[in-house]
Amino acid sequence: MSQHPSLKVSGKIRKKRNVLKRFERIDILTKDGRWKEGENVLGLPKTKHEE
Repeated sequence: MSQHPSLKVSGKIRKKRNVLKRFERIDILTKDGRWKEGENVLGLPKTKHEE
């Protein structure tokens, strides 16, 4: 069975997510020098979304 055209999402249209995944937050914190390899990954500080 095929998918109805109204349910397909174009690859060009991406909604900005408000919540980052843990690995995305670690990447941002590493770039800023606020997290180092081997530190605890639980309880990470909040980060702003990169655009």
